[in-house]
Amino acid sequence: MKKSIFLFVCIFLCGCGAGPLERPIQEDLNSELASKTLNPEIQLSFGKHDVTGKNLGTYVSNKKTYSPSKSPEYACQVAFLSAVKSLQDRAEREGGNAVVNIHSYYKKVPKWSDTTYHCQDGAYLTGVALRGTVVKQ
Repeated sequence: MKKSIFLFVCIFLCGCGAGPLERPIQEDLNSELASKTLNPEIQLSFGKHDVTGKNLGTYVSNKKTYSPSKSPEYACQVAFLSAVKSLQDRAEREGGNAVVNIHSYYKKVPKWSDTTYHCQDGAYLTGVALRGTVVKQ
């Protein structure tokens, strides 16, 4: 009996996450949390576009947040904004003023979209991986 209960608890805990989610980029960029987190001086461009200006390199940001006490949507938002902020910080360090061609990069698989990003919600961690090109325009 104890083994059955233990097995049930293990299965339940491993399956609590929402799994893969596609979240709207603009909704999360327009959130109150974004206004407190992101740098308005560093421009952002999601999806595949021609790079204008000096290309300063392409970088990856893979951010996670502890998620058991958060809704999947909020946990994704936190991880997403953290990843975007990391790309903005990289742009500042490299002397750039924009990050372009930002796209999801979960498990190193590029997924291009102007409107959504990929978020992986698990039982304990929620993660977002983004890749973008830093430019000086």
